Parts: sequence; structure tokens; C-alpha cells
Amino acid sequence: MSDFVQNLIAERLGGNMFGKDTKIYKFEKIKRAKKAAIAANPGKELIDMGVGEPDDMADAQIVNVLKEEAMKKENRFYSDNGIQEFKDVAAKYMKDRFGVDIDTQTEINHAIGSKPALAMFPFCVINPGDYALMTIPGYPVTGTITKYLGGEVYNLPLLKENNFLPDLDAIPEDIKKKAKLLYLNYPNNPTGALADRDFFKKVVDFAKKNNVVVLHDAAYIELTYGEEQPSFLSVDGAKEVGVEIHSLSKSFNMTGWRMAFVCGNETLVKAFATVKDNNDSGQFIPIQKAAAYALSHPELVTPIREKYKRRLNKLAKILKDNGFFVNEPKGTFYLYFEIPKGTKSGRKFTTAEEFCDYLIREKLISSVPWDDAGNFIRFTVTFEAKDLADEDRVINEIAKRLSEEEFIF
Repeated sequence: MSDFVQNLIAERLGGNMFGKDTKIYKFEKIKRAKKAAIAANPGKELIDMGVGEPDDMADAQIVNVLKEEAMKKENRFYSDNGIQEFKDVAAKYMKDRFGVDIDTQTEINHAIGSKPALAMFPFCVINPGDYALMTIPGYPVTGTITKYLGGEVYNLPLLKENNFLPDLDAIPEDIKKKAKLLYLNYPNNPTGALADRDFFKKVVDFAKKNNVVVLHDAAYIELTYGEEQPSFLSVDGAKEVGVEIHSLSKSFNMTGWRMAFVCGNETLVKAFATVKDNNDSGQFIPIQKAAAYALSHPELVTPIREKYKRRLNKLAKILKDNGFFVNEPKGTFYLYFEIPKGTKSGRKFTTAEEFCDYLIREKLISSVPWDDAGNFIRFTVTFEAKDLADEDRVINEIAKRLSEEEFIF
């Protein structure tokens, strides 16, 4: 039977070849490798170090606010571009936490998670032929939508020798002339790197000189260990050129709640609100009220931050003990490190995908490979553990499995 619809699929999704691409994407490869490893090793635990979301629930106090507010009849309506209570609390959070003044009427708007915000933002500024400057490795959503809109993506590699910051000076002049949007994410997923004020000042100067708006994804900004990550908006002139997205997913264990906010430049926030108003009808009001409670109690992040710091340090140590070079964990809940060249037993690895496949199939350790700017693997410390003893059991098991092989670097 001929597929009438197949020939009508938009070219941005592949047109009449949609669903027929034989290329296997890395996450599908990981899924297949995990399935094969489990089948080949019945009864042996597969340790998943690839899932990038919190392993615990939101604090009971936050959940209770949701329950109470969900019982109120007046909270059943659409919230459109958000309730004022959440905007007021989010703006106070920005002031108290980062010293950033936000107008609660014009410079802030909620979003149903940061991913939709990142997806909607190109609609605000990208025309066909415009470029989005995207850091790699990184979260690709903004770049994907840019291409859907007829724009182009120019990749900025995050290299170890540049402290995983993009080299803005290396962007060709012809690309700068076509660029409309610069996407940044610090603390950075997957590298765990932070960006300091000097770098953000350089970003502001770059944006003004080249007529580029800045979108800073601050999803992990509460998860830092030692030095803190400043808000992009805390730098002079930043609000003139860009916005910042904050999420409750990672720092408050609220991933599935889908709650974030966009703040900064008044015109960009207004443009975002206009696009959003044509995409959704707002997050459920009780979730916004629970999120407002969370932002009013930043102390709830402390035990979450301490857990990730403890796990990161333990995991970094066992990796170093096995010869891997691992930077001191600074932010996020990830460790990002270079793959070995091979093993003493004769295995060779030329890509991170190859090493990831080896770890899954032969060590039953799942991770995420990145071959965008060098050959790196990302481990997360959001693995499931019932308690501290179970946490140590998991990490010790990783150490045991890695120590069975001698790696060549």
C-alpha cells in the first residue's frame, strides 16, 4: 500500500525520506548496546551512568504545596503567560541570589521547562539565512529549531585547552555578519565547566559589536562546588543584549514538573511571551505555586548539592586511580573526560562511541559519548542508590570493573 502521507512530510524532517534514514543515532546505539549487554550477562547489574536527570523526588514541602493548591477550584484555569505570584518570587530570587534586578511586569516570564523555552527562542530572532552560534558538545534544541526555520548553525567547539569556553575571536567575519543568536550554557553540560565574569563581559562586547542576541541557559547554576557560577545578567550591559533561562529541574529535583523562567531584556522577553502565547496555555497554576515555594526556599538545594559533590569526588577519584584525566568537578552533576587510546589486552579506541560501546558490552557501565570536540565520555552521578551504603556499593563496583582492565592513554 502506498503511503499517501509520506510524500507530504516537511523537508525539515526529511520529506519523503522521513523515517527511512538508515543512520543510527548515538542514543539508539546506546539503547541497543545496553539491551545486548543485559541479554549476554543475565543476573549482572548494568550501572547506568548516562541518565542526566535527578535520581530523587522533590522535597516533601514542595509536593505538599502542589497538593494543597491542586485542591483549590480557582487554580483550574489556564495560566497563559504565568501567574504574577511566580514572577514576583522568581524576580526576588534573581535579586537575592545573583544581585540582578528584574522588572516583574516586563522582564520575566515562566516557561513549561527550559527545553520549550530554548525551542521557542529562535522564533523570536531567526529569519531564513540567519545563523545561530551553538557551543558543541551541548544541548542542540535551539540549533535544531534554527534549521527548521531556514536558518543555519555555526558550531563553537568547547576545548580543554580553552577551559571549555568558546573562542569568539575565531568566528569568521562572514559568519559574524550573518549571526543573530549566541547560545551559551554555564555551568556547562556536558563539560561541567564554569564561565567567569570576564568571559561574560567579552560576550556582551561581542554581542553589541556584532548585533547578536545572547541566550544563556542557566539550568545547572545552583549546582556548583567551590566557586560559584555568576548569572550572565549580573554583568554590566548583559540585559541590553540577552536573556537567561533558569530551571527548577536539576537543582530542586523537579525534572518532570516542567517549570522554568526566562528573564532579562524586556523586548526579548516580550517576544518570547508572544511566541509562547501561540504555543501553549501556561503551566498548571498549582505547579507554578509549588515552584514559587521552592525558589523562596533555596536552602532546599543544599542537601542536593552536597550529595552530588560527594558523588562527583568519589567517582573522580576512582577514574583517576585508573589513569583517566578528570578535571576537578566545578558544576553540574557530570564528569567529562577523555577516552583512552586502548587497553593493554589489545583493544583500540578511535572514537568515544567505540569506547562507550565497549564499556556497556564488556563492563556493563552505560555512559554518553561525545565526539564533537575531541573524544570524551560523560558520566553522571544521578545513578539510583537507596542510601549512602548503596551509593558506595555502586561506585566501588564501577572501580572494580574498571580495574579489571589496564588502559593506555
